[in-house]
Amino acid sequence: MERFLFLLRVLWALPNTLHGLAIGGVGLCFGGRARVRGPAIEFYDGGVKWLIQRLPHGQFTLALTLGHTILGQTDASLDISRKHEAVHVRQYERWGPFMLPAYFLSSVYMWLTGRRFYRDNPFEREAYDADGGGQDA
Repeated sequence: MERFLFLLRVLWALPNTLHGLAIGGVGLCFGGRARVRGPAIEFYDGGVKWLIQRLPHGQFTLALTLGHTILGQTDASLDISRKHEAVHVRQYERWGPFMLPAYFLSSVYMWLTGRRFYRDNPFEREAYDADGGGQDA
């Protein structure tokens, strides 16, 4: 039964995972690396690092999650952010294809109400609380 439930969670998150696999696959073609950690496939270095660094605030981004894929700048950045990103993997398992729109709308709401669009986003609050980084000013 546990395997069946895990399969359902994987399938529910699959649309987002496919985006991560596509980005990670391109990253591999440009010197990136990949490994499996828990229920996620982690991609790092090479093209993945290059892409993350070109995102807004990318120089401050250690990693980002799409479904069951985690895209990190380096091996070390994945080690640092693994607990945080694991929370996002579980969020994708709960929200499935609605995760990205829900995340975006939460950020917009935070910004419109005068809060920080990233750190006050409930999805990020949950992840930072889990990794011990939730107590910031």
